[in-house]
Amino acid sequence: MKALPKRIILVRHGESQGNIDGAAYTTTPDYKIPLTPLGQSQARIAGEKIESVVSENGMSKNWKVYFYVSPYERTRMSLREMGKSFSREKIIGVREECRVREQDFGNFQVEERMKVIKEIRERFGRFFFRFPDGESAADVYDRISSFLESLWRDIDNNRLHTDTCDEINLVIVSHGLMSRVFLMKWFKWTVEQFERLNNPGNAEFRVMQLGPGGEYSLAIHHTDEELEQWGLSPEMIADQKWRARSDRGDSNEKCPWYLDEFFDHLPDSDDNVDSDGNDSAN
Repeated sequence: MKALPKRIILVRHGESQGNIDGAAYTTTPDYKIPLTPLGQSQARIAGEKIESVVSENGMSKNWKVYFYVSPYERTRMSLREMGKSFSREKIIGVREECRVREQDFGNFQVEERMKVIKEIRERFGRFFFRFPDGESAADVYDRISSFLESLWRDIDNNRLHTDTCDEINLVIVSHGLMSRVFLMKWFKWTVEQFERLNNPGNAEFRVMQLGPGGEYSLAIHHTDEELEQWGLSPEMIADQKWRARSDRGDSNEKCPWYLDEFFDHLPDSDDNVDSDGNDSAN
């Protein structure tokens, strides 16, 4: 039988040279931008915190981790620092995954031009705005959708399985936008909800934990205050709490963006609708 991972943890890389100096992109390709010394320290601390989460502060012994990592230099460096908190026997494996890379902003970036372009993006909308010679967040959504299909195949085919009864934890070391798009896709958030979300800080992580009914939720590990700080609305937080206790395959009828949000009015039953589709109560 397939074993669902107990947690899926999304980690943003530590502070990079590009985070402190936008001019770095004018001379160095985005994928080659390294971490700063502070970024290395941040990633090392993130590894310690994640080890504490998956081991439940040392109380659990039957756990292992599997890593997916973006091919960018700053994510590879982050993983190397994070790995210092894990013994070899606790790591099932690592896969470099190009589909969880950073949003493509073009090739070499002219700093002043990028400032203007990002100002235009703010007016246009972050999700659909496509950078010249680069990607939009909608493009990232498409490749994350493809990655999730592969991830589920790995789970369904027990490729992440071990012979023992270990709890499996997936850790995806990637980028801020990728994490937001991943959550958007997983939890079926709308574009409007995506636009509300805040980017994770450097080396911050989000924990999607498996509830007793088989649904993943952010509300098991994280507090309401954290979810609110990340940009989740009260309705989105309520849905995360529902997921924490719901059975897999259940539908949250109180979740407005699954149905009601898309219509002005829906009658409670077909008895209120005439043969032409009009509400007979009017």
